[in-house]
Amino acid sequence: MKAIVLEKAGGIENLVLQDIKQPTAKENEVLVEVKAISINPVDYKVRGVDALIDMIYSEERPAVLGWDIAGKVAAAGNKVTEFKTGDKVFGMVNFPGMGKAYAEYLTAPENHLAKMPENVSYEEAAATTLAALTALQVLQGRVNSGDRVLIHAGSGGVGHYAIQVAKNMGAYVAATSSAKNRDFVLSLGADEHIDYRAQAFEEVASDMDFVLDGMGGDVLLKSLQVLKEGGAVVSLPTPEFSEEVKQEAENRKVNIAFHMVQSNGKDMNTLKELLANGSIRAHVSKTFPFTEVAKAHLELETGRTVGKVVVTV
Repeated sequence: MKAIVLEKAGGIENLVLQDIKQPTAKENEVLVEVKAISINPVDYKVRGVDALIDMIYSEERPAVLGWDIAGKVAAAGNKVTEFKTGDKVFGMVNFPGMGKAYAEYLTAPENHLAKMPENVSYEEAAATTLAALTALQVLQGRVNSGDRVLIHAGSGGVGHYAIQVAKNMGAYVAATSSAKNRDFVLSLGADEHIDYRAQAFEEVASDMDFVLDGMGGDVLLKSLQVLKEGGAVVSLPTPEFSEEVKQEAENRKVNIAFHMVQSNGKDMNTLKELLANGSIRAHVSKTFPFTEVAKAHLELETGRTVGKVVVTV
């Protein structure tokens, strides 16, 4: 089978199309014929750092990047009960770990996948994986109906799902983005748009129960100012908080936490239902063919992507 492989860390020139051995499903796995792949910032971050490649792939070379897929079950292990050959499936596979999504076929534990709803394409399904799971896993159990929620980077991959998931939970949602993405953010259901370039969000937003921070740094510190006592912020960039942030959170009597998304078939089935009933939708801003994965990386590295970037196989 064909795969995009990585022998060593570096630029996009290190992503090389090769023929490699097709994997075989273990007893609790399915073999998936990949139809679409979603690209995330973690993809190019791992690509560029040998230490990250070594941590995830150990001595295995060449490494095959990627975690987000949609496709068709080509074979099922003898202990698989949820899927059969021909089923359309989607999911974030083996994250954190070796997903090996940049390939024509991959194997996945059945409890990392869900069946695709009939009303979405392979591209839309692949897009509703890592970013959507992050939004769901951060918000569920933390946000209740009637809560006031602030979503930073509301037009991005995680942000555009977080707005929709929070609205489905019954929250009042404010979201930041640039002015050019205002209409897009509001179309997702946001009640309030904050132009982060023209407005200081900490002076506009107030009395928030929850903040989703995908930026870190000063954005995280200033986010503490908009929370009511007992409120919470979940930050995605790093598990390490500065002493200034920890002290400010203590002074304001608010909670700070880090979250790393995990592969989870139950949560994927929740996303399936939300897609099926129209509560969330994927926004795919650009689609690239399999041979142009490198261009997809460059597109995402601009930091200006609206919604998701997808690669078709």
